[in-house]
Amino acid sequence: MRLSQFRTHAGERRVAAVLDDGSAVVVPGVASVYALALEAIAAGQNLAAAVSARAGGAEPVDLEAIYRDGRMLTPLDHPDPAHIYVTGTGLTHLGSAEGRDKMHKDLADPAKLTDSMRMFKKGIDGGKPAPGQTGVAPEWFYKGDGSTVVPPGGTLPSPSFALDAGEEPEIVGLYVIGPDGTPHRVGFALGNEFSDHVTERENYLYLAHSKLRASSFGPEILVGPLPAHVSGFSRILRDGGILWQKPFVSGEDNMCHSIANLEHHHFKYGLFRRPGDVHVHYFGTATLSFSDGVKTEAGDVFEIAAPPFGLPLRNAWTPAHGGTPAVRAL
Repeated sequence: MRLSQFRTHAGERRVAAVLDDGSAVVVPGVASVYALALEAIAAGQNLAAAVSARAGGAEPVDLEAIYRDGRMLTPLDHPDPAHIYVTGTGLTHLGSAEGRDKMHKDLADPAKLTDSMRMFKKGIDGGKPAPGQTGVAPEWFYKGDGSTVVPPGGTLPSPSFALDAGEEPEIVGLYVIGPDGTPHRVGFALGNEFSDHVTERENYLYLAHSKLRASSFGPEILVGPLPAHVSGFSRILRDGGILWQKPFVSGEDNMCHSIANLEHHHFKYGLFRRPGDVHVHYFGTATLSFSDGVKTEAGDVFEIAAPPFGLPLRNAWTPAHGGTPAVRAL
């Protein structure tokens, strides 16, 4: 099952579900996936059961037409965007065979390893612990709150001080914290963890700055387990043509950390278990146009797609207007 959110022509919010038979229907009586998740938590049931309980006589819906009309919403949000944490983990994917070969050659002399490669090796050695055990912590970063999230089809703003505006095709874990502080995974979505790779390359300690950018995920949430192997494509469109395109893979078969390990090291902090909050967590990637020397331009459209997730994620980008206000002493 997949879930999404949209607005009607009258501006009213609705939740849509793509059922196991492939049909897309409006979920009656609920205006948000967040409300549906809280309802399921309170009833002690999963999302599929919560949808089934409401799906009798549901109206069909054309999600592709809604997407074309610009009425698709981010598939999970919160009434107060300040209660959404947008975070992520890096150095989690195995990457290409060529990259792995190079890494293993470098491993022969640990003194030559960068901090990034040391972190990567820690994931290779201990990122998939046995059940009941704790694995090594991954790299972790903060991207912002819910105000930074751009809906599918929307335009990603890049700040005036940015040195780059590059895509990162990723799988995103989506969570709602229950009343007792337990994290509940709503599902997984495609994501574009939009970043500034030139700033990051200038000095690794600028990584935190490079990640404080907008991002987008959706349009649909895959409810249930993430396939062990996810295969899709990431591409950049310019003036109606394909500027760059490359396949990407994800899922635990292609990662050096398990999803459970990444979740553990995020939610082990009490700050991230505040009842009612929403968490949007990017799981990393091994595929970037920046690595192929691509320099994006304002108006370029990023498109990320993989079959288990339904509709592709599309976003253009544009420079944000306005400078930084001066600090005033009180």
